[in-house]
Amino acid sequence: MSELFLLVYPDGNQEKGAAIAEKLDIPMVRELREGQETPLFLALDQEGLSLNGDGMKMRGDFLQMLPRLKQGKLQGEMLVKAAKLKGLEYTPVVIDATAGMGEDSLLLAAAGYQVLLFEKDPVIHALLADTLERAKGTSELADIAGRMQLAGNDSIGAMESGELQADLVYLDPMFPARQKSGLIKKKFQLLQQLERPCSDEELLLQAALKVHPKRIVIKRPAKGPYLAGIKPSYSINGKAIRYDCLVP
Repeated sequence: MSELFLLVYPDGNQEKGAAIAEKLDIPMVRELREGQETPLFLALDQEGLSLNGDGMKMRGDFLQMLPRLKQGKLQGEMLVKAAKLKGLEYTPVVIDATAGMGEDSLLLAAAGYQVLLFEKDPVIHALLADTLERAKGTSELADIAGRMQLAGNDSIGAMESGELQADLVYLDPMFPARQKSGLIKKKFQLLQQLERPCSDEELLLQAALKVHPKRIVIKRPAKGPYLAGIKPSYSINGKAIRYDCLVP
């Protein structure tokens, strides 16, 4: 991460920028030097934190997901179907152990779950924190985002501690086979420069089991292998992805 830096524009929150730079242990600058090579950098302006590189900009924006959160649409989401727990008389708790940019967690929170998010990459964690903060400040998303709590980076350690309780654990480790850049959204091309495919699948799954959830839901490529080679209780299949469901 030594080559990464944070550019804070004049209209950006300088105090917030300094806190982000300190937490990530990266330099903070207020302008780009002429001719400076910028393969990958963070930027903070009045619209929030973004990841920049290769002529692309990626900034989390939950408002773009509003059409998917409408009741008619939401109940048709494969993830919501996979996560549905029947017969509960309380608000179920979900641990999203591999939150990424939090879009799946947003779907679960919109469906009524209380969601605890973990993201191991510190830069993605910072981007997610900024996205969630902005969502909580909007009237359209305040209630939903209020059911999302961003925790630390180490979901495996937290789940192994025995201190967490959840009705469901959601795992979405990055697919082991990198997709061709032309087939994925540009924003994920930037994220893939930060985060590598999951290399500790068995540890992740075993840690999830230690939470003793009612169900573990795992996102996989439609034709991909089972996580850690463990066959699920059942699967919900789509064209490009599937959700493997383990009932411990």
